[in-house]
Amino acid sequence: MFRSTPHVVAHRIEGQTPVRGLLVTAALFALILFPASLYTFGSATVPLAVFGAAVTVAAYGLVQGYPHPVLGLCNVITLLRVALVAFLVGTVLATDVSAWVVFAVALVAFALDGVDGWLARRAALASDFGARFDMETDAGLGAVISLWLLVSGTTGPEILILGFMRYAFVAAAFVWPALQAPLPHSVRRKVVCVIQIGALILLLLPLTPQGIGVPVAIGAAVLLSWSFLVDILWLAKRAA
Repeated sequence: MFRSTPHVVAHRIEGQTPVRGLLVTAALFALILFPASLYTFGSATVPLAVFGAAVTVAAYGLVQGYPHPVLGLCNVITLLRVALVAFLVGTVLATDVSAWVVFAVALVAFALDGVDGWLARRAALASDFGARFDMETDAGLGAVISLWLLVSGTTGPEILILGFMRYAFVAAAFVWPALQAPLPHSVRRKVVCVIQIGALILLLLPLTPQGIGVPVAIGAAVLLSWSFLVDILWLAKRAA
């Protein structure tokens, strides 16, 4: 759906400030997102609005504390994933989009996860901003896929546990400030995230037998809930 050329994009933003590089990159991806959405849904309003909102938040994050002088290919890749997620938002609202299109776009967005982190480490551009940018993109991807699975009738409301656990945690942090404290690096958290999104991608695949949908969703939801519980208990103990 997207004929991405991130290396070309990275070359065009070389030497620019991170915020300017982000905006230039976003404009180039929007030029692809617009016709792709228009062709698929007949309208590009929602995907572009979602993408624009995400770019605005990302630009704010760069201004608040990005330690490097360039945006880097790592963040270009994450921004490409954001554009793919924005496209998928349009599939939730459309009624006649092929399940194979949804699966293919989601698979690309999932496959690129980890590439941005590897590029950041390779180019010495790792940052808290980049890690947060990647994490929130993962959360958005999971939320959109779970919504599509629900509205398409593929699964029941239980699938929303997989898609919105992160946002429930964030909402709970407003009530219980202890949850706002930073968490240490965790391989367990990353592995569970991969399993979570992988399970959602599996449920998107049109060839997946219907009978395994509920067990896969429940198994992944239990694993995700356990991971969040571990973090909540750690934060509670730290705040005590």
